[in-house]
Amino acid sequence: MFEENFFNFALFIRTPQPPIIMQNVGIKNEKVGLDSVGLKNIDTAYWNLSPATLTQHALDQKQGVLADSGALVIDTGTFTGRAPKDKYTVKDSVTENSVNWGEVNIPIAPEYFDKLHAKMVDYLEGKTIYVRDAYACAHPEYQMNLRVIAEKPWQSLFAYNMFLRHSEETLKTVTPEWTVICVSDFEADPATDGTRSKNFAILNFTKKMILIGGTGYTGEIKKGIFSVLNYVLPHDKGVLSMHCSANIGSDGDTAIFFGLSGTGKTTLSADPNRGLIGDDEHGWSDDSVFNFEGGCYAKCVDLTAEKEPQIFAAVRPGALLENTQFLPGTTTVDFTNITRTENTRVSYPLTFIDNAVEPSYGPIPKNIFFLTADAFGVLPPISRLTPGQAMFHFISGYTAKVAGTEAGITEPKTTFSACFGAVFLPLHPTKYAEMLGEKMRKHEVKVWLINTGWTGGPYGIGNRMKLSYTRAMITAALNGELDNVEYNQHVVFGLAMPTTCPNVPSEVLSPRNSWADKEAYDQKANHLAEEFNKNFAKYADKANAEILAGAPKPSVNHG
Repeated sequence: MFEENFFNFALFIRTPQPPIIMQNVGIKNEKVGLDSVGLKNIDTAYWNLSPATLTQHALDQKQGVLADSGALVIDTGTFTGRAPKDKYTVKDSVTENSVNWGEVNIPIAPEYFDKLHAKMVDYLEGKTIYVRDAYACAHPEYQMNLRVIAEKPWQSLFAYNMFLRHSEETLKTVTPEWTVICVSDFEADPATDGTRSKNFAILNFTKKMILIGGTGYTGEIKKGIFSVLNYVLPHDKGVLSMHCSANIGSDGDTAIFFGLSGTGKTTLSADPNRGLIGDDEHGWSDDSVFNFEGGCYAKCVDLTAEKEPQIFAAVRPGALLENTQFLPGTTTVDFTNITRTENTRVSYPLTFIDNAVEPSYGPIPKNIFFLTADAFGVLPPISRLTPGQAMFHFISGYTAKVAGTEAGITEPKTTFSACFGAVFLPLHPTKYAEMLGEKMRKHEVKVWLINTGWTGGPYGIGNRMKLSYTRAMITAALNGELDNVEYNQHVVFGLAMPTTCPNVPSEVLSPRNSWADKEAYDQKANHLAEEFNKNFAKYADKANAEILAGAPKPSVNHG
């Protein structure tokens, strides 16, 4: 349990500090710790180099350049994002009856893993590698020691930034539980190696290893470990793993924010009046919410000091920029330039954020926010969910893409991702949802659905919800100002909608009332409800009665 002074806000807010500088160790032909994964004939293994030294190695090897901010800029090569169709899980006695096999969890036979592992070891013979010892999970009870063995110095820098960092003393004796071998220049032979393409990421829960090859996209390292934790924590430890951000207030109240890209998760969870626990991956144990990571991996398209001051300020020495471009004739990053990819990224230690909390965990949450950008203008700007509705909407993981965001999209398009992170879930989504419902009831947690999308009509007719209104609604929920107000029920979705909220016009709170054409709203609400139910059909056979009762009910006259 937490000590009393854990809730002293002064202990949570950090002042800007440089990252921990780890000992520079370049160990020639060191076998200890590497022979267990077959690496016996490498030339040089550099262990736990500091960010400055890794940056210099990348520059010396002409693998990157420095931006004028001091951040290292690299190009990840062919892949500028994850390749989910080339991610595999070894199907064996450990995973056969527990993993939710299908399009997300693609099985591969153990013999193919062993064959690729042997090939990667042969490939690395006589070469230089970079070894990083780190760990995941800020809560000491759930700490998982990791070893990342990489071909490139900037991949080791990424691992330093993103995972939690051991003290120099601990580094002398630490042993890894999981090992990641990342060899971006090694490619598989699909004809003989059991893969679809030359690139691959393979999880082996029996050998506790991840093999990554044929891709330089560093996110494969981060999300590989996230996928591991999404199996181990719920399946073995009774901890709910979550793809979310989390922050904490001055009285020790933790809030969790779920949301797909474009819903405002990063913006709304970055509150200068609250400490940041983490921005992406967390666990919910019996007594805490804890960060899995030691860093942030932020999108940086259109990044400015005005829009995202904390992220912008973190682009400095020690940070790693991926696939960004410079302004012509300069080394100043042009964050508006997406000619290489829209998925430009920057990784940096959590300590680069001035209101990050340390250690990065907090008590049981009091409020959970599901963020959606409903481009149909149907969902209320804020509504309170029952446990059954919370589980249903958690499994649904809904938002909508608007015209122009992707080629071929000319009108709003529904997007669903189970538990707001379907591609990282080894277990069936109902497992995570049932854990959420159980914890929600046990701790009397409030779950809110926040629509940051359109009001007064769909995209093209209505307007995007004002950020100031959304912030006011979240603040009111956090402060308990919506606990005793009157609520109306949305007829189609069954959601409880407050009739008043401080600093928000009452007419905004009812989506149907904000539409000039009420009949058009009814039709759109029924259409969206049908889309929800159609998507949920693939999970319905394993959903309990409470979850099923949380579904919307279309074919009514008004909402």
